Amino acid sequence: MDLHLSTAEPAAAEREAIDAAFAFHAPAAAGLTADDRPTRSRHAGHAARSRRHLLLPVLHAVHDAVGWLSEGALNHVARTLQVPPAEVYGVATFYAMFAVEPRAPRVVHVCDDVVCGPNGGERIAAELGAALGPEAGAGATDRPDACWVRSPCLGLCERAPAVLHQRAGEPDLSQAPASPSVVLAAATAPADPAGAQAAAADRAFADAAVSAPQTTTGEPLRLLRRVGTVDPGSLDDYRSRGGYAALRRAVDLGPSRVIAELKDSSLTGRGGAAFPTGVKWERVAQSPERPHHLVCNADESEPGTFKDRVLMEGDPFGLVEAMTIAGFVTGATVGHLYVRGEYPLATRRLQDAISAARARGYLGPDVLGEGFAFDIDLRRGAGAYICGEETALLESIEGRRGEPRNKPPFPASVGLFGRPTAINNVETLYNVLEVLNIGGEAFAAVGGGRSTGSKLFCVSGAVAAPGVYEVDFGTTLRRLLDLAGGVRGSLRTVLLGGAAGGFVLPADLDVPLTLEGARDIGATLGSGVVLVFDDRADLTATLRRIAAFFRDESCGQCVPCRVGTVRQEEALARLERDAPIGSRETELALLDDLARVMRDASICGLGQTAPSAVASAIDLGLIAVPTRHQEDGR
Repeated sequence: MDLHLSTAEPAAAEREAIDAAFAFHAPAAAGLTADDRPTRSRHAGHAARSRRHLLLPVLHAVHDAVGWLSEGALNHVARTLQVPPAEVYGVATFYAMFAVEPRAPRVVHVCDDVVCGPNGGERIAAELGAALGPEAGAGATDRPDACWVRSPCLGLCERAPAVLHQRAGEPDLSQAPASPSVVLAAATAPADPAGAQAAAADRAFADAAVSAPQTTTGEPLRLLRRVGTVDPGSLDDYRSRGGYAALRRAVDLGPSRVIAELKDSSLTGRGGAAFPTGVKWERVAQSPERPHHLVCNADESEPGTFKDRVLMEGDPFGLVEAMTIAGFVTGATVGHLYVRGEYPLATRRLQDAISAARARGYLGPDVLGEGFAFDIDLRRGAGAYICGEETALLESIEGRRGEPRNKPPFPASVGLFGRPTAINNVETLYNVLEVLNIGGEAFAAVGGGRSTGSKLFCVSGAVAAPGVYEVDFGTTLRRLLDLAGGVRGSLRTVLLGGAAGGFVLPADLDVPLTLEGARDIGATLGSGVVLVFDDRADLTATLRRIAAFFRDESCGQCVPCRVGTVRQEEALARLERDAPIGSRETELALLDDLARVMRDASICGLGQTAPSAVASAIDLGLIAVPTRHQEDGR
């Protein structure tokens, strides 16, 4: 193909980072020189197509090294991977964590979303503004070494407020709960390429009870049973606590009998769609098209969601084992583990677990000497909520903008690289371990109907002990809130299912937390978010923040979502300012019309569910009448 490049060339550090990443991910091409990579492909485009999937890892490598993506760096990426420079630029500008303009090498991402914002996030933003200057992109800064930006949910809601430090030439790190002084100290500390500061930040997350309070109560747990007890860096400790027993049973049973166990268990996906896992795996396993692929969607980005992060940080070998089982059953020899870019600790622990498993023969060309090959390719996201949608995630892995595909065809038949692909989220895969450990029928005996087994819920907001809680399907919402220490203050409402979910009232606290129970009250379990609001909460401001989130995260591919999310946020902003166009009722009618259009005509779940929380708040009368209207008697 012809690559029309500008004359800009990369700096030495950029070239070194790009070439090293390319050599690591494509060792067969490690010896190629610049002369071996001409702007016109000598291989009819095949070599170029085979390299494109390396685009996101290579962009990460150069961004990690120097803190932004220059024109020269993008040119060198295009030349190395044989991808048109316009498409390289299009991908680079799609992801929020990449910068294509010069900026400070240290960037502090301050969460101002629905949990962190009112619980200290806004105070951190204000004090960083005073110390470091305006938010990056909002004005010049006097400090060339550090800047700050507002961020959507960082998945640390149980420890709010949270920040993420993105640092060129140094490991990224998270801080939660964060304070202005601690954040500023980390942002202005001496350079630390060895990672001592990141290691210290990681140790602050050692107390699992903060994120999963049940791990210290002695309650019988399934999915969380090793969190807080196993050493996340020790394969031997994992094995001593039952690790890899499920894989050995899977090998003994064989793929068809494992699928039968999954069908007997009635296990459904825990990402929100609730599709039967056994059926999905069977479709991929039986497809004559080869090769088969496996993808683990660990890009949990729904505001208020953090359960997958807790599992990956506390029990990383569990995910490695579960993916190995999935690969064995579906016939995939490679599993693509797509981890959220804002999860530096989970990424480090998973990479260490993958390396340890590979060194001991639990991954590789002959897993445990059982005659099957399987390995895991860890991919980092880069700040795009839409990539949680399964087909957008596939596009991202393939080196494209994360824009959803039309369905059908579904990934089980035409997925990654056009081949049959099983896509599961993290919690679903941990449930597979439980199915194999106790058997499908025993698993199905917990809960009932389409809601079998246990479920993880992310409880945050106005509760005494926020965190991840594991309960059997069918447990009531009231019982779940009691486990979290009860509501602080007077309960007003609960946002169930996250920003794409809906509100429920105190009268619904005795609803059983099942797929069927949530549907009966017009709600959804979604990703397991349970965000609690007391009577002091400003719900109109909360809804505007949710609307702003969807406006920012829309990929822009389809008009109903691209325009609808903007108009929804604008209407809520007018209501918040008490400046409606016409009357309050006119604005609410507009929001209702927008919701109908987005639900009916958007390509993917983002646009279809973007109005869900707003619509439910309107239906339940939770959007407050402006104070002036109350005083005027209107």
